[in-house]
Amino acid sequence: MSTVAEHYPIDCPFCNIANAYLPDPASPIPSSPDPAKVDPQCHLILSTPYVLGFLDILPIAPGHILLTTRRHYRTLIDLHKATSTTAQDWASRRAAEESLETSRALGEWLPRVSQALCKVTGIEDWNVVQNNGERAAQVVPHIHFHLIPRYQEGRRENAGKGKVDVGMLKSWRMFGRGAREELDDEEGAEIAAELREALQEVIQGTESVGPKL
Repeated sequence: MSTVAEHYPIDCPFCNIANAYLPDPASPIPSSPDPAKVDPQCHLILSTPYVLGFLDILPIAPGHILLTTRRHYRTLIDLHKATSTTAQDWASRRAAEESLETSRALGEWLPRVSQALCKVTGIEDWNVVQNNGERAAQVVPHIHFHLIPRYQEGRRENAGKGKVDVGMLKSWRMFGRGAREELDDEEGAEIAAELREALQEVIQGTESVGPKL
């Protein structure tokens, strides 16, 4: 049987978040999660048995969201390998089932979180970016998707007041304008609350389409 340490490697920041914010059987949308459970703070919007969503601490634009897997997979290939295992022991079969459910959950939640993001920010254009490996600009070695809102010129881009991570600028130039700045926790808490409310409205309108993941 797998251990908590195997599910949540202690040196992985996203695993620390997964370990701190366990899923609530009552709802995938946390009502009032404490952002100070981890350091730096986590502004959580989604917590399911298979995926989590929270604000990026170095956003390109306000509302920049990360959607990640609860269990630790480094790349999409690692997720596929776990899904396609042919081992016959119980633990391996369970891991394969979990990876398959994780893949389905990513597919279910990406459009839902996108809809909530558009609803809250008012944007019509956004990037969904997923990097695999250091040369592809993957900084945290744990599968995650970036949902980056693209505002009209002059509307809510980062204002240049925060601390810019200069080392990240080159990697992100391919995704359009915008420098990465540290997230202001007060602003993060406000946006996250709005996103949770919008996401709740989204799933209430689509919960009959498929299972709660």
